[in-house]
Amino acid sequence: MNKFFHISEEKIRKAYELGEFDNLPGKGKPLPPDKLEGIPDDLKMGYRLLQNAGFSPEEMDVKKELMTIEDLIRHSEDELETEELRKQLSEKLLKYNSMLAKKKIRTNSSIFKRYEHKIERKFLE
Repeated sequence: MNKFFHISEEKIRKAYELGEFDNLPGKGKPLPPDKLEGIPDDLKMGYRLLQNAGFSPEEMDVKKELMTIEDLIRHSEDELETEELRKQLSEKLLKYNSMLAKKKIRTNSSIFKRYEHKIERKFLE
């Protein structure tokens, strides 16, 4: 083992012997469930880094879904299908913006998305 491991283990042992862990909040209670329970162990550290930087796997999943729906809209030739995809896109945008709002991140993407198809039509005319 390296030098830092031994130093930290020694500090933890001394703190334990001095009773510094006796009155911690939550003592005797179960730990909260791990949000990354289904993630393989070799990927958990990367996910924790992303979470600590303000990203969540759920946000990334919704963002991927948004990109997929946008791609489907671009390649759709059926007007009914396109309209249904736009509804799905609006729902996903609401969900995504809600997630960002909880983190107090402001976005105007929903305003732009509402008019995106109109803008595309203008350019294609």
